[in-house]
Amino acid sequence: MKYLNTMITFSEFPDEIALCINITNCPFHCPGCHSPELWEDIGTELTKEELSNLIEHSRGITCVGFMGGNVEEVNKLANFIRLHTNLKVGWYTGLPDLPKELEIWNYDYIKIGPYIKEKGSLDNPNTNQRMFKIEQKYVGNSQYDFKAIDITYKFWKHGNNK
Repeated sequence: MKYLNTMITFSEFPDEIALCINITNCPFHCPGCHSPELWEDIGTELTKEELSNLIEHSRGITCVGFMGGNVEEVNKLANFIRLHTNLKVGWYTGLPDLPKELEIWNYDYIKIGPYIKEKGSLDNPNTNQRMFKIEQKYVGNSQYDFKAIDITYKFWKHGNNK
């Protein structure tokens, strides 16, 4: 898995200062995509060492966001972050549903859904995309229950805010 660039953002994950890593070789090719350059298989290999370096040089972040990527490789890097940092982890994917292979315990935020121009992005109340906050609850006997809470409304600019 490769990445083209990174950015520090305040708006991709609610209440977080996120290091967002733009993953390349996107298979979705959504019409109207704001980053068609990410469709190409270009960039730098995103290894654990490279990820550590990016995190180390991103002072003040509270979250690492993977902007694309396949579930298997993102799971591995999300788990690495969980084990070696105290940062939150987010993932943006164009998949229409949470994949069965998703290791949900490694994430704090997951955005799903392809971009559909007529429906708009997360800041549009008519969007097909959804942002979930992953909550965990201890249920005893070293077991946890994980729940994906839809927080898409937090991106809406006017009205309809809960």
